Amino acid sequence: MTLRLAIIADIHHGTPSTTKRGDAALSLMDEFARFATDAGASHVIDLGDRISDVDHATDLRLEAEVADAFRAVVAPIWHICGNHDRDHLSVAENEAILGQSLGHETHDIEGWRLVIWRADAKIHRTPERSSFILRETDLLWLSRVAQNADRPLLILSHVPISGHAQTGNYYFQNNPASSVYPMADRARAALAQARVPVVCLSGHVHWNTVTTVDGITHLTQQSLTESFTTQGAPCGAMGIIELSDTLSWRVEGADPFAFSFRPTATRWTPPLPDFTAHPEQRLRRPAVE
Repeated sequence: MTLRLAIIADIHHGTPSTTKRGDAALSLMDEFARFATDAGASHVIDLGDRISDVDHATDLRLEAEVADAFRAVVAPIWHICGNHDRDHLSVAENEAILGQSLGHETHDIEGWRLVIWRADAKIHRTPERSSFILRETDLLWLSRVAQNADRPLLILSHVPISGHAQTGNYYFQNNPASSVYPMADRARAALAQARVPVVCLSGHVHWNTVTTVDGITHLTQQSLTESFTTQGAPCGAMGIIELSDTLSWRVEGADPFAFSFRPTATRWTPPLPDFTAHPEQRLRRPAVE
């Protein structure tokens, strides 16, 4: 049997901000509801950043408007919070608006384990720095899931952990630290403990990408309302993932993308250290007198 999921990422409902066309979000969500039904999706995944944050009162209203738009979707929905959902609102406030718990969870469906990894997505700001925090409790939960996996895993999160290059990205080419969790290498190491195929799908970085690290394929889906790749028009990105012994991912809209492959449990040879730190490499260097 094939499991079919409809994917929506980074809706960013609200006033247009930089290249985010939040003014188009609700009309595009009407289209997404039809898209998910027409595609025959059994479930819908919301990868987070439903709004462009302003302040507490405004964000409550914007989130409620998005939640209302989701009511047109027939299939069950799993929501994940993004950083904009958390700038002025708590997890509990998001839960109350969306009508569901927003803790970590797993679901075994059609031979796959869907892992809804709702790690802390708030950007923590201090006078010295602004960054995500990968909390130890979130990391340990992910590690236990990987250690105990007995079937292929699809890891769903807002923030990616691939650490892939952001060259050309409007937001993150010059701000790469904001595109990934600190200690993402530990999260990747946690997933590498799995002896089953693992695939990761995230939003946040506002473009369609495929990156494979240590035999684990990481996907990121374009934002519903992004325009930096589409000459100012909202992308209208809407994704479908089909899972069986293969994975097929298709993103429709103004920035389309398609990718299919067969996930495996194969892991890679560990990378070399810096050549100057490797004992054998040091022996090959001529002595300096």
